Amino acid sequence: MTLPLPGMTIDPERTAIVIIDPQNDFLSPNGVAWGVVGESVIENNTVANITTLMKAAKDYNLPLLISPHYYYPTDYGWKFEGAVEKLMHNIKMFDRQGSLQLDGFIGSGADWLEQYKPFLEDGKTIICSPHKVYGPENNDLILQLRKQRVDKVILGGMSANLCVESHLRELLEQGFEVAVVTDATAGARVPEGDGYQAALINFRMLANTVWTTEEILQVFRQSIPSPTVVKS
Repeated sequence: MTLPLPGMTIDPERTAIVIIDPQNDFLSPNGVAWGVVGESVIENNTVANITTLMKAAKDYNLPLLISPHYYYPTDYGWKFEGAVEKLMHNIKMFDRQGSLQLDGFIGSGADWLEQYKPFLEDGKTIICSPHKVYGPENNDLILQLRKQRVDKVILGGMSANLCVESHLRELLEQGFEVAVVTDATAGARVPEGDGYQAALINFRMLANTVWTTEEILQVFRQSIPSPTVVKS
């Protein structure tokens, strides 16, 4: 039995692009997770494809929301952790000195990639409060989307079978239509398996549709007339 592909129409008044964890620790060769995600990031051209999605949000005047991942010193007081949570704490992934401090933030693993900053620091992109494990249940992403009257989400970012899939599941449970951009994400490769390949199966089973970056650009061209071209 072949799964149906429901699809998703783009209404620019109701559609937003959401990017998860576009941060150095995932996407820079200097990031602490590069050893397990780097091959997948390179193969999918993930960094460039996320750039393309961010630029498209600006060109087509769609809300761009970022769901980041930060850990503060108090988070190291957790009494229990899952496997990847423990790993992230061990390697000091996404560390910041405090929720009210930016000391040491610029250029750190928790900071954005430099090529993303023109899109993220323009005063228009909505930077949500941090999610702490994988999904958006404990940050304000859902609230921010509702306040924009958005009910259609185009989803990309890191990493595929963890935060992206968890955001996908929660957004669906909250009544959103969700399209996942499969080459604007990547996953860890560990002895237990390939996180990206695991995620692709669930993306196809769960999402309203899956697109590549080029496919979503084609959809935008067909659905949203006369974009405003923004220079990056």
